[in-house]
Formats: sequence, structure tokens, C-alpha cells
Amino acid sequence: MTHVSVLVGPVLEYLAIRPDGIYVDATFGGGGHSRAILRHLTNGRLIAIDADPNATARAAVIGDPRFTYMQANFRDLGRVLDRAGLACVDGVLFDLGVSSMQLDDPERGFSLAAPVTLDMRMDPALGRSAYDVLATASEGELADIFFQYGEERSARRIARAIVSRRASGELPSTAAEFAGLVAGVVRRPGRRERIHPATRVFQALRIAANDELDALREGLHGAIGRLRSAGRVVAISFHSLEDRIVKHTFRDDERLDVLTKRPIKPADDEVEQNRRARSAKLRAAQRKAS
Repeated sequence: MTHVSVLVGPVLEYLAIRPDGIYVDATFGGGGHSRAILRHLTNGRLIAIDADPNATARAAVIGDPRFTYMQANFRDLGRVLDRAGLACVDGVLFDLGVSSMQLDDPERGFSLAAPVTLDMRMDPALGRSAYDVLATASEGELADIFFQYGEERSARRIARAIVSRRASGELPSTAAEFAGLVAGVVRRPGRRERIHPATRVFQALRIAANDELDALREGLHGAIGRLRSAGRVVAISFHSLEDRIVKHTFRDDERLDVLTKRPIKPADDEVEQNRRARSAKLRAAQRKAS
């Protein structure tokens, strides 16, 4: 499935792009938002970053002198801007979650049906893979991960089954096998599931492997600290945990005015054309005059 950037119109509207402004796309992905921002710049500048090393090749084809790309996690936004020689910027965009390229690449281990090792790291060179988490975490730690990050009601039963399989030397090592294990624990015979039974557990493992929620908190605070007066930060989230962090960060930071009292959601026609947009929520805030 081709990656299609979501909520492009609202992103441009809430960033309120100045032709000579300086902007950051903190999650380059397939580059759709970056290209849209560049179309509205004249002598401005766009800095794009992404933790995924595969994004580097996609960024290389843009070939625009106003555009600078660096591989980095957005939790390191301050260091990125220091390297670029920028003290402050006019706007920062976060498009959270997993891109279509990552979901559709079976080697990354994000897909439930992939017969490959569970990895799920945005940068495969850093941190623990999802399989490492399953192989080393205690039963209690696994239950907490599944419940807190996946809001999975069967978290304890799933954790117990994993530890039991691990003790017998039969811990599933591929995404497909692990999805089957989870489905066997939580599936209720005769009931048609709206989503795959392992979806929430996969989300939780991905969040744990990438330390996504702490990275988001650090990235948002880093962005807010570098906004100039009237600069804006825009964040698109795809599940309630991300959205809650964005909402509370924007609301509780005294340096900001919240621009979206309620999240902006995709119109019906966008969801019809891109089913992965259906859970997207956009929130925006503006830096107060100092």
C-alpha cells in the first residue's frame, strides 16, 4: 500500500506557513507533508528528521536547496537544530505512529502476518527489539506493557502464556507465530472480531521497543522550547495514548495557547481514499508572545 500523508490541508492551515519561515517535519516518513510545506515556502527553510534509516533514501530525492534532512529521533530535536545552526523555528510538525512503508515491509516485523523475526524498532540499530522484550521481561512487566500501552484487557493471561512458552523453549520468534499465540489466548469462539486479536498487543510491543511515549513527551517539550513567538506546533496522533500526551502537553504548558479545543479529524472522503487515516487526530498550539 502506497503511503499517503494524512490531514495535509489542516497541517498547512494550522502551521500557518510563512514563505520565509523555518519549519521542522519531525517525522519525515514518505515525505508527503514535507513536500506540501516546501510548496508554500519561498526563501524559507525546512528541516526534516526521521528515526528510520530507510527514510534517508526517500529524503535524498527531494533535492531542494531549502530542505535539510537528518536521521534522528525527534526526542533529540534540540540537538538537531543545534547542528543546523538554528536557535528557534516557526513551526514543528509531528505525524506519529507507523508509516505505510514500515507496515508493508515484512522484514521490519510490524505486520501481524509476517513470517519474520519480531523487531518493530524504528531504527533497527538501536535499543531492544520486540522479541528481546518478550524474551527478557518478567510476567508482570509484560502484563503492564500490554495493559498500559495496548489497553489490552487480557494482558495478564497473554503474559502468562508467553512466560509459559518461554520456559518450555517454545517462545514464538516471528510476528505471525506470536500473533497466533495471542489470538489463541484471547479469541472467543463464535465471535467475529473487528480487529485482529493481537492488534493491541503488537501496538504495545512497538511502543515499548521504541520507548515511544517518553520520546513523544521529550520531542514535544523540545519543540515548544524552540518555537519563536507565535510559532506553532502541530501533532497528528493515531491512538489514545499519543493523543492524551499531546492534549495534556499543549493544555498544561503555560507558554502555549491551544488552537484546537477539539481534535481535527479527517473528512469522510479522505478516510474513504485512505483507510489508515480513520483514527488520525490533529491538535495544534501556538507559542505566546514573550
